[in-house]
Amino acid sequence: MILLQAQSAGNSMYSLLLMGGIFVVMYFFMIRPQQQKVKEQQKFQDTIREGEQVVTIGGMHGRITEVGDKTIGLDVGRGVKLTFDKSAISRESTLRVRNTQA
Repeated sequence: MILLQAQSAGNSMYSLLLMGGIFVVMYFFMIRPQQQKVKEQQKFQDTIREGEQVVTIGGMHGRITEVGDKTIGLDVGRGVKLTFDKSAISRESTLRVRNTQA
């Protein structure tokens, strides 16, 4: 009887260690990279400057014309200027938008 209790205590300790190991693996392969990505995105949005070519989360390309606290002005071409939240800016664009005046 005492031997069975010792074995079950060992099995539960092994199970706890296994669950802890799984959590550590999940943290380093899933949670931590996502946190770093969010930090990089926030840093990018905080350092946005006028004249940069950017892409919104909706896929619209344009050049930043003005930067506010929470919003930015975006020239999307042919003199069309739109206002977006800073959080809507996804990344810097590698494409150059031509500003052709009709």
